[in-house]
Amino acid sequence: MTEPAVHEVSRIGLGTNRLRNTDENVAFIRAVVDAGVQTIDTAHLYTGGESEKAIGRALSSTPSGVIVATKGGYDAGRGKPELLRQEIEQSLASLRVARIALYYLHRVDPETPIEESLGAIKEYVDRGVIERVGVSKVDIPLIERARKIVPIAAVQNEYNLAERTYDDVVDYCAREGIVFVPYYPLGADPGRALGEIADRHQATPRQVMLAWLLKRSPAMLPIPGTLSLSHLRENLGALSLELSDAEFDVLARG
Repeated sequence: MTEPAVHEVSRIGLGTNRLRNTDENVAFIRAVVDAGVQTIDTAHLYTGGESEKAIGRALSSTPSGVIVATKGGYDAGRGKPELLRQEIEQSLASLRVARIALYYLHRVDPETPIEESLGAIKEYVDRGVIERVGVSKVDIPLIERARKIVPIAAVQNEYNLAERTYDDVVDYCAREGIVFVPYYPLGADPGRALGEIADRHQATPRQVMLAWLLKRSPAMLPIPGTLSLSHLRENLGALSLELSDAEFDVLARG
């Protein structure tokens, strides 16, 4: 079954960098999907591999319309093709899938050209084992190098109200039809303006931060991490929060 394109899913997903492989968290992941989340983000290294295993237990038969994205090659030296292949195989086993919907090169290895790392990932794309490929913590020149090796469906960089180093990458992704996945989307400290806007909309500051990201770019797909179903539902509430242009600008100015 072909996975849905990333740009066709609900625009707020779930980050799972703190997810442990417990019965409680397996039930949580199932509830997350029932709540309407369609993108679940994990990585080979998250909680020592427990995050992938919990998701694999919860979604051993991945529901239609749900994308589970994972990553490999985080530490220096781990972008070597032979090590990436090992991590991909482990992720397949932990997630209990025959195909990974979206696989990121977690970091560009300072010891390995990005072309070599992505070449190893492309082998799995060519075999139909990886559906789509993403890259993380990259600038535009690196994205363009990556796209010469394999089509890039998603870019994952740190981005939020307070951290906008990658403004140019956000705009590039929107122009090029690439999904931009901001990690630490709630990393900004709530200020007075944020609180006032939240009160005006009868919303929470977290919801306003996420609504600002969604308005910032049509390519944006935040993945706030949580282990709480109530926080998850709060995050999803941002999907129906419409900021005015003036409110957006006030927040953008900080």
